[in-house]
Amino acid sequence: MEIHLKDSAGKDLWLPVNPEEITIKREKGIETVNILSFGEFDFPIGEKAKEIAFSSFFPLNYDASYCNYENIPNPIKAMNILTTMIQRKEPVRLIMTTIGVNVLVLVSGHVTNVKGGEPGDVYFDLTLRTWRDPKVHIKAAAAPQANKSKAGKTSRPDTKKKSKTYVVKSGDNLSKIAKLELGNSSKWQAIYSLNKRTIGKDPNKIKPGMKLVMPT
Repeated sequence: MEIHLKDSAGKDLWLPVNPEEITIKREKGIETVNILSFGEFDFPIGEKAKEIAFSSFFPLNYDASYCNYENIPNPIKAMNILTTMIQRKEPVRLIMTTIGVNVLVLVSGHVTNVKGGEPGDVYFDLTLRTWRDPKVHIKAAAAPQANKSKAGKTSRPDTKKKSKTYVVKSGDNLSKIAKLELGNSSKWQAIYSLNKRTIGKDPNKIKPGMKLVMPT
């Protein structure tokens, strides 16, 4: 399994060591109302944000027995990236390839500790909360008929979703891109179908620098 945290600036923090356990907490929101002479009543008010928590560490040196890849980040720099993700107060994308997780989350907190006898290694406990974009609908007051005739037609907001793109890097293939961006390597055909004109007849001949449109 690969675990990635990607921010809006394009920074991709790939955790070098997978956690032994991942906890996903789901709760329903409950509002308790006390009605005089009748007591307390609970009313469901929707689902709370999911909380995802796990523990792992950033090793100072690469070890093939537990590291996911060779060019691992420096532990101090990696922890600084996590701290920056908290301070920026905006969601990042969490990708867990094997279990199909691909969601926006807020990095709500992390706890760092260093263990004696393991100099340079940095252990951490990470807590993430799923992000939901708040949408407030405001009903506009009806304009007088005279004003409508002067103003003419009103423009409609563009509700069309902007397509997400991916820039091909050296060593990429469509299966790898599908796993990282869509959480499932078998979805490479959907990427190829959208970008057939750019890629050409052979889906294996993608080149670094190509901009590929991702399926929604």
